[in-house]
Amino acid sequence: METSRLLEQFSILVDAINERLGRLVAWLSLIMVLLVVTIVALRYLFQYGSIALQESVMYVNALIFTVGAAYTLKERGHVRVDIFYNRLSERRQAVVDLFGGLLFLLPFAVFIIVASWDYIAISWRIREGSAESSGLPLVFLLKTSIHVLGFLLLLQGLSEIAKAVKRLGHDR
Repeated sequence: METSRLLEQFSILVDAINERLGRLVAWLSLIMVLLVVTIVALRYLFQYGSIALQESVMYVNALIFTVGAAYTLKERGHVRVDIFYNRLSERRQAVVDLFGGLLFLLPFAVFIIVASWDYIAISWRIREGSAESSGLPLVFLLKTSIHVLGFLLLLQGLSEIAKAVKRLGHDR
């Protein structure tokens, strides 16, 4: 019983974190649109271009994707074969969620973290910046968002697995 309560509290905490992050990162979409409008206006109205502004759109887009992926998972917004899943009983859906999380999601999240470790570490070691002289000097932070993606997906995956285990436990 105690383990069940701890899993539930863990799931509530992770869901709350990803809910807040997801809602925060949603505002980045508006910021990205405003940045693009600014870039276009500067280019065509004032014949002024800014590589740093253009790169900032890439940074914001990366954050929307990497931070928003776990929120999307929490909200069950990722693609799956719903024509089969929706026809299953709640218990079978929980089994699919449990094994899908254990066999696919968690290994994928760990793979992202492990495979990108050196790539990100080298970038941090040299404090990698833009290849363009007037670009943003924060490429090492941009690359770090890959780990953010992996860790948030890992946490949310564990939360989803905990919820599936809880649903399976209620059927008994």
